[in-house]
Amino acid sequence: MGSEPPPVEQATLQDLSQLIIRNCPSFDIHTIHVCLHLAALLGFPSDGPLMCALEQERRFRLPPKPPPPLPPILRGGQRLEAALSCPRFQRRPQQHLIRSLAEARPEELTPHVMVLLAQHLARHRLREPQLLEAIAHFLVVQEAQLNSKVVQKLVLPFGRLNYVPLEQQFMPCLERILAREAGVAPLATVNILMSLCQLRCLPFRALHFVFSPGFINHVSGTPHALIVRRYLSLLDTAVELELPGYRGARLPRRQQVPIFPQPLITDRARCKYSHKDIVAEGLRQLLGEEKYRQDLTVPPGYSTDFLLCVSSCGSVLPVRAQDPFLPYPPRSCPRATRDPAQRVVLMLRERWHFCRDGRVLLGSRALRERHLGLMGYQLLPLPFEELESQRGLPQLKSYLRQKLQALGLHWGPEGG
Repeated sequence: MGSEPPPVEQATLQDLSQLIIRNCPSFDIHTIHVCLHLAALLGFPSDGPLMCALEQERRFRLPPKPPPPLPPILRGGQRLEAALSCPRFQRRPQQHLIRSLAEARPEELTPHVMVLLAQHLARHRLREPQLLEAIAHFLVVQEAQLNSKVVQKLVLPFGRLNYVPLEQQFMPCLERILAREAGVAPLATVNILMSLCQLRCLPFRALHFVFSPGFINHVSGTPHALIVRRYLSLLDTAVELELPGYRGARLPRRQQVPIFPQPLITDRARCKYSHKDIVAEGLRQLLGEEKYRQDLTVPPGYSTDFLLCVSSCGSVLPVRAQDPFLPYPPRSCPRATRDPAQRVVLMLRERWHFCRDGRVLLGSRALRERHLGLMGYQLLPLPFEELESQRGLPQLKSYLRQKLQALGLHWGPEGG
């Protein structure tokens, strides 16, 4: 076996320590790292004079850190754009946006910033009048610089949030833009009219243009032909039901397609939160399966949650023994031959059918209910607050019984 190396004398270590401390300012960074390593192996304390001197020299030789970048001075428009992309924005969005908008100078409110604002309000159902009025004013002031592809995005929240701005030039401005751009961007033109349809503000001149054979033939060969035909079908329905004074062109019957052939995207995405299943079970136990229809789409393409057929004396009839549809258009059926039975539609009004923090129905919901009513269906809304307050199926059945009886309806023994 080899003998162990003789121990290093303490005095020798002290001399070595003092020698390194005196000369370490002249060491390069590699030598300092070697000395730090050896000093740790020899047991020098980390807070002793040798280790402190070496560590200090090591830090001196590190490359200097770049100074932290100065925070940019955000102008009002930049702050508004930053606010719209901030993850923390959801907590108090209206207050943040209003403050950013108030601090912006007119030249900082670019179309890009205002489109971001419009899309955010529409996406999150924020019916904030001050912000919507700012968008309306921007549209009026910048009318000459805006094309219809930008305008369709700016007007989107007004229709979706069911908000008619106070800005008096809003509608005249849109009519001028539609007259100028209708033939340039067909899909954008129809999108603008869809927003105005929800607000019941359809301009006759634009309707006459989009229902013209030239416009219809032009869009027929485009990639978005189906969606345009669906929107034109809805616009034609609005003309039929809400504009009796309109005498211009109409969408030919052969061009019409169902308006909403399937449930809306928001309802499909939130179906697990819906009250539809429990209401269906309540109706099944209360009336029996043969006396209501669920998720029936009635002409010209509006979906219904639950539909009942009711005799002239208020008796709930078996739906399968009746024609559940009312004639469309309503005036196409002579009054003398009309079916005397009523059609009652139970409409679920879920929380997401409303603007956030308000009691205003979203534009698409309000439009559907308005048109169903104009077609002759009797509507029975079931608000989410009332549905959420029912504790269990027995309470819900009692609630539905009261709702139906308040309309003067009656039926046989429960469950049939």
